[in-house]
Amino acid sequence: MRTFSDNAETRRRGLLRSLVPAPLPEPGGRPTARFPAGLLPWSWAAAFFLLYATVSVRRHTLLRTTGYDLGIFEQAVRAYSQLRAPVVPLRGEQFNLLGDHFHPALAVLAPLYRLWPSPVCLLLAQSALLALAAVPLVRWALRVLGRRSAHVVALGYGLSWGTASAAAFDFHEVALAVPLIAFALEALGRRRWGPAVAWAAPLVLVKEDLGLTLAALGCYVAWKGPRRLGIVAAVAGLLASAVEIKLLLPAFNPAGGYAHGGLLAESAHSSLLSTIAFAPLDALRPDIKAMTVILVFAPSALLALRSPLALLALPTLAWRMLSQNGFHWGTSFHYSAVLMPVVFAGLIDSLRQWRGTDHPLATRQIRASLATVLAVTAVMLPSFPLAQLAQRATWRTTQHVEAARSLLDRIPDGATVAASNRLAPQLTSRCEVVLFPTFPVGARLYEYDKKQLPRPTAEWIIHDSRAPEAWPYKTGHWPYPPEQQAAELDAAQRKYGYERIAQRDGVTLLRLRRAARP
Repeated sequence: MRTFSDNAETRRRGLLRSLVPAPLPEPGGRPTARFPAGLLPWSWAAAFFLLYATVSVRRHTLLRTTGYDLGIFEQAVRAYSQLRAPVVPLRGEQFNLLGDHFHPALAVLAPLYRLWPSPVCLLLAQSALLALAAVPLVRWALRVLGRRSAHVVALGYGLSWGTASAAAFDFHEVALAVPLIAFALEALGRRRWGPAVAWAAPLVLVKEDLGLTLAALGCYVAWKGPRRLGIVAAVAGLLASAVEIKLLLPAFNPAGGYAHGGLLAESAHSSLLSTIAFAPLDALRPDIKAMTVILVFAPSALLALRSPLALLALPTLAWRMLSQNGFHWGTSFHYSAVLMPVVFAGLIDSLRQWRGTDHPLATRQIRASLATVLAVTAVMLPSFPLAQLAQRATWRTTQHVEAARSLLDRIPDGATVAASNRLAPQLTSRCEVVLFPTFPVGARLYEYDKKQLPRPTAEWIIHDSRAPEAWPYKTGHWPYPPEQQAAELDAAQRKYGYERIAQRDGVTLLRLRRAARP
């Protein structure tokens, strides 16, 4: 029989155990109950949503967003919300935006926009989509690497320059693709081949080049998993891109072709054979291309290159580096957003390979790798858009912004307006807006005589002669030099029957006289 002292000793040991903290889980093991594991990825996503929303909405209130592209996408989503074809006046007269890029998936935002018709609606939707991609990446890292590694992956992805550049430059359709790619990559990591293909399949409705990403994923599945499923996915992706580029886009485009086909068709070489032969060198010249390729994988401390998942980045990198458009070569704008989930999935996969070995230095290697990822993230952060949150100018509303808003408020709802590029998205939710001076002409981008622009026909013109702060992008006027814009503004008053209604701090508001209206 147990004695009284035995019972007392048992109670004493139980009390001591209750006072000692539970040990941390081993990497890859089951997390402790201090914070529910299921909430960790979503908590990071919520934090990133607030971060992206703050920087993007603040940019909009400071007149840093643009007609090209926020205004264009808002006009398209606005048309979808009214059950109309996505005809976008900013892109050209009677221009169906499905003839520019093939992105019918934009229609999924129409119900949300119908409830809240505002450009801020699109900016918040984009912030949520970019943040959502953190969920599968953090969840996968938590499962195979442990809690601390999951935190590093979350910080690395959420603060990566590719994601930040997309969050801080207007709205773009590729935001819809980022979480789809992230969930597909998580499924690949768990060898769930069917769900991986299912997550990636809608990419063909987001943008015409993303069928190639689906094809790359299909090749990976055929290599690592069921061959038939992988081949079907690869063929479907290639066919989707081919049909969209060769048939659907020309059918919707007023000019009858692929609006961006010339960017890849132009070449400095004399023959197709020489073009193919020099393609690897052309993909890395000028130097900015090689630098961008390195920076794409830099947030993972280049470890993503050790994973075969990095192959999914090849289609996007290939068309960008072979493009004749210099904007595609650098780190600005939204072009690298779809690559960031690939980079961090590659990081998780490469570290998982170390975790699965018996090498005595495996744990040290993983810790050193994660420390390097954090260091690279910290070093790169000040050079990219999220650093705007630490700038005093971001939180100061200038006299110029207040002047512009006061004149914008004088334009009635439903009016037709020709506006400067950075004033256009302030009006697209309530007016029919085109760019001032006339751009594009006949739905053609840059392919016309800039000395003979058509006369303006909008009821109102609002023009900003001051180039706004646009860090980290170049400050300046677009699409025409300031001298030409000033000349067109003067011509509107002298030749085309516009009268000046108001002018404040470089912002001019004109209205077409009734007698001069066409």
